[in-house]
Amino acid sequence: MNQPEEQVWTDTIDSKHGLLDVDIKEVWRYRDLLLMLVKKDYVTFYKQTILGPIWFFVQPILTMLMYMLLFGQIAKLSTDGVPQMPFYLAGIIIWNYFSEALTKTSTVFKDNAAVMGKVYFPRLIMPLSIVVSGLMKFVIQFILFIVVVIYYTFINPQLHPNAWVFFTPILIGLMALLSLGVGMIFSSLTIKYKDLVFLLTFGIQLFMYITPVVYSMGSIPVKYQWLMELNPLTGIFECFRYAYLGVGSFDWIDLLKSTVIIILFFASGVLTFNKVEKSFMDTV
Repeated sequence: MNQPEEQVWTDTIDSKHGLLDVDIKEVWRYRDLLLMLVKKDYVTFYKQTILGPIWFFVQPILTMLMYMLLFGQIAKLSTDGVPQMPFYLAGIIIWNYFSEALTKTSTVFKDNAAVMGKVYFPRLIMPLSIVVSGLMKFVIQFILFIVVVIYYTFINPQLHPNAWVFFTPILIGLMALLSLGVGMIFSSLTIKYKDLVFLLTFGIQLFMYITPVVYSMGSIPVKYQWLMELNPLTGIFECFRYAYLGVGSFDWIDLLKSTVIIILFFASGVLTFNKVEKSFMDTV
């Protein structure tokens, strides 16, 4: 019995996309697509709402009032001697940005599988559009926070904004990198393990309580503060409050540690995302 001849292919299609092949220039060439996705996200989300962008103000105000009642009046947590309104609002606006960017980035493959399976573009555009879109919301809420700070600065001498306010873009940039890095890692994992989305949603809620959102590091016993410093967001939150309120136990060394940890998370996220993106359509 004759054995079938082995087929010899004249042409083969293989991916030459290496693990470290991250083409930043290509991402820049698709910046128009990035802006279009940001606009689409904004328009589609608020097009059929009654209040529209006003929700950007309503959400942090309602959350702040709830925190003032629960943590300020009932739990009696210290706000380092500053009024509760600017103290809680400082934590709320930057936490909202981080948690929303992380949650949406973690499902970017699943949410955009239909588009990614039909049209080619740098896949990094999708998570980047989420982060940039969140910045629009953050800027609006940040304006609200600045108005509150200016008001209390004139009526309360215990509020002392300082030169660290000029580091705000760096602080927000670090949070964006962390949410991108961790989000892309989870996005790559949820392709096969979709129940990780529920774990992440629950984990973010718990993570808020080990991040100085509703309290300051000064209210934590000294023997436990080293645990809090392992959280890369701790240095960012403490620096942000110190910059605008003039209170807190901020140390630039803690911010430097946070920066190193965040860069490691971001690099890991990009590499993981880069590895999975070329084959994710086979498993989604």
